[in-house]
Amino acid sequence: MSAPAPLLRIDQIEVAYHRVITALQGVSVDVHAGTIVAILGTNGAGKTTTLRAVSGFIGLDDARVTSGRIVFEGEAIENQPPHRITTRGIVLVPERDKVFPNLTVAENLEATVTRPGSDRRGLIDAVWELFPALTRLKRRTAGLLSGGERQMLAIGSALVCGPRLLLVDELSQGLAPRIVDDIADRLRQVRERMGVSVLLVEQNAELALSMADHGYIMENGRIVLDGTPARLREHADVQEFYLGGTGERRSYREVKQYRRSRRWFG
Repeated sequence: MSAPAPLLRIDQIEVAYHRVITALQGVSVDVHAGTIVAILGTNGAGKTTTLRAVSGFIGLDDARVTSGRIVFEGEAIENQPPHRITTRGIVLVPERDKVFPNLTVAENLEATVTRPGSDRRGLIDAVWELFPALTRLKRRTAGLLSGGERQMLAIGSALVCGPRLLLVDELSQGLAPRIVDDIADRLRQVRERMGVSVLLVEQNAELALSMADHGYIMENGRIVLDGTPARLREHADVQEFYLGGTGERRSYREVKQYRRSRRWFG
């Protein structure tokens, strides 16, 4: 019996900026329904470009997929505009510009457009349940939220869209370890309780491997290694460059301190 087709298949794509600068070369990634998949790599590896290619936002950067295919639920979607991608059920949580800073928390959720056929009120209620901290901040202006609260609101707003696949760009960036662990747990609940698949790009390998069902290592616009978290942890290069050379499971705080001491990722 053949294995089910992936929900998302990125198949040997190349991406060029301004028609001349090649950013991705032969990148292939599969995301199966009900899974969390992580793409790991340093700054400039091509992780964000990959997410923007899938979400359609790459066109706003004067870039496009020049070869290969991006297939979602059996249909090619490469180089389609963002609103069409969102309507299909793929929603991006970007690295920056996550929320409307002049609106309140509740207004941010209300301003989000829900995909046709989705239960908008049920999705908003699910966000309040998943992120009780936001419930207490409904009337607060989003521009006054902490970094962790903004990340929660950004994920919540994405969920109100009614996604089948959530694209999350740099979950941990700039956040305290305790907040990162809490938000990571909420994302696991999104997968388990709402059936939403997740494609996560992340610099922090330990965080990503603790969440993912499958991981990909990206360097210089190419996928250089992939496998289960257990397989990646056992790989010598991953141990040396991403897990501190020991192969041991490290806490997010320990990894962050190690990265600073070794000047990882610039």
